[in-house]
Amino acid sequence: MSTAPPYPGSIPPPPPGPGVHPPFPAPPVEGKGRRIGLGFGIGGGVLLLVCGGGAAALWGLGTAGQEALNEQTTVVVSRYLEAVQDRDFDKAYRQLCQDSKDEESRAEYTERMSASEPFRSFQVGDFNSYTFTVPVRVTYTDGDVATLQAEVAQNTSTGAFEVCELGE
Repeated sequence: MSTAPPYPGSIPPPPPGPGVHPPFPAPPVEGKGRRIGLGFGIGGGVLLLVCGGGAAALWGLGTAGQEALNEQTTVVVSRYLEAVQDRDFDKAYRQLCQDSKDEESRAEYTERMSASEPFRSFQVGDFNSYTFTVPVRVTYTDGDVATLQAEVAQNTSTGAFEVCELGE
């Protein structure tokens, strides 16, 4: 076999047949798929923990916030109803929201409430954050029972809830 002298720009001849060692070792292939799968599995597990923990935290925050709103509105509506039940209309009027006070004077409110049927007891339900209402089950002195809706609003200055209206 003759070997031709290399010419500039010529292509080198192919290496001799089988059994010749390459000039560099081939990268290992065993376990490569398992390492990639393990990496994806661990990454997915960490992602699931982070997202799941965040979702649980948001759910807990929402539940705690709803319970706090429930507690605040229950207290406000109960105080208002106690004043109405005691027929202390001045005290009840002071607890109304500003919009209701703007629509009706203290004298008009007292006159209207004096004409209303007195009630013996009441039970305050859960605050509805979509309608800003609280259901109230009222038992009148004659034994009749009615479910009323107490409309509440937040005072823009203090952030406290106030009763705006009590109606059916």
